[in-house]
Amino acid sequence: MGAATDGTEIVKLSKEHAELRPVAEAVQALAKLAAERAGLEEMASDPDMAAMVADEMQALDEKLPVMERELALMLAPRDKDENASAILEVRAGTGGDEAALFAGDLFRMYQRYASLQGWKVEVDSVSEGEMGGYKEIIASVTGDGVFGRWKFESGVHRVQRVPATEAQGRIHTSAATVAVLPEAEDVEIEINDSDLRIDTYRSSGAGGQHVNKTDSAVRITHLPTGVVVTSSEKSQHQNRARAMKNLKARLYDMQREALDTARSDARKSQVGSGDRSERIRTYNFPQGRVTDHRINLTLYNLARVIEGDALDDIIKPLIAEDQAARLASLEEGY
Repeated sequence: MGAATDGTEIVKLSKEHAELRPVAEAVQALAKLAAERAGLEEMASDPDMAAMVADEMQALDEKLPVMERELALMLAPRDKDENASAILEVRAGTGGDEAALFAGDLFRMYQRYASLQGWKVEVDSVSEGEMGGYKEIIASVTGDGVFGRWKFESGVHRVQRVPATEAQGRIHTSAATVAVLPEAEDVEIEINDSDLRIDTYRSSGAGGQHVNKTDSAVRITHLPTGVVVTSSEKSQHQNRARAMKNLKARLYDMQREALDTARSDARKSQVGSGDRSERIRTYNFPQGRVTDHRINLTLYNLARVIEGDALDDIIKPLIAEDQAARLASLEEGY
């Protein structure tokens, strides 16, 4: 790293160093413990010392397998986008106005969680619901490990509750979809200008007189794939930059999905396929219950989960399940 002079190269090397350092330290710690265990075993061969070192040997015998498993997890194949920032997309599904309100609740949940992690959230595009909430909201979430923490949030989230608009007090079921896309680095996706159609238009959302009078919103269509992205939150220049970033993330995600499909015959994650049409979680407000259907996890702290404070109570078991699956694959020789 000391020999690098280019800023981009320094950043790249710093990231690589940050990923490799914990592994190197774990290897060193395990080697030190194994050497200590060998020394105790040699001492135990002396009848006068055997009783003295027996407890220490037992403690090491309990600690070594744990450290070996932790190191094996570090060495297991990892998602190379684990530490990437992400694009978060939340859209209202079935349920009309209530679905838009629920989409708003989900976005606030992620926004609160991001704040607790010290991540930065910037809204790229928003379409508000008539009664509140969002028909669609897209945001860039910048920070270390965003995608690694949120990659299992993609899918259909279902809510069961009495809507504020329900006069009879009946419980309704609505849904919203969440998509979390790793933010692609510039070196990963190349886009030809000739493949793009860029349109400017007048934003229809809230934003004051400036938005109402100028064509500041930007729509970019990637002609080869038909992918369309928009940004309507800032100036036209900023919107174009944001829309290009989102386009790269979508095209990169398409590449990831193609690779995942190709690999699915060999191994499918225990957590799920990540298919955004897959129902992954139910939030039942009358019972204060939240259930993740992929790992059969049910918690009764819905209020704290929807506030973002206890979302880790779901995220961490999902990550642990995925780690166990990756470790099993490593042991089976996949």
